[in-house]
Amino acid sequence: METQATVLIVPGLRDHVEEHWQTHLEKRLRRVCSVPPLTEQKLDCNARIENIQKQVERIQGDIILVAHSAGCLMVAHWAARYTREIKGALLVAPPDLNIDWPPQYPTPDTLREHGWDQPAAQPLPFPSILAASTNDYLASFATAEKMAAAWGSKLVNLGDVGHLNPASGFGPWPMAEAFIEELDNCLTPCAL
Repeated sequence: METQATVLIVPGLRDHVEEHWQTHLEKRLRRVCSVPPLTEQKLDCNARIENIQKQVERIQGDIILVAHSAGCLMVAHWAARYTREIKGALLVAPPDLNIDWPPQYPTPDTLREHGWDQPAAQPLPFPSILAASTNDYLASFATAEKMAAAWGSKLVNLGDVGHLNPASGFGPWPMAEAFIEELDNCLTPCAL
């Protein structure tokens, strides 16, 4: 797939997973790069935000952010801190930091100790699509609706797709390309 903008993949807490839709997407796009995993301070929210900024600084021209799970929260925190113009963002399955997650994930208390909190309830300074599941174990659809409203995102109900990760049965996810194309074809300002 050819895009006008460079797509910057922002993975969640598990970073790059071989069978994840983001990994498959990265292999299919021509103008793409990814936020690399941290070797230290893996749970440090501030270090992850700074890691996004380092990648953004390397990209010339338009950027579309493609974030999954905690990557969505990182994007919202990054947008509140930095002013680089972004063409758009695809935010998929953002988690709720106010609920208990399954045991294979960090606890809310552990995340708070590492600087994680719910991003400010303010519109993102760029067009965004928030795609959410009705049976995600990391956030209810009602919470996703609130995030979309707070961030000014177009909300897309994906139905019962879990957390849209390999554990939920997702490797390739072609719908991501349609959302990226929608953002890539927007003229600034874009009304989604």
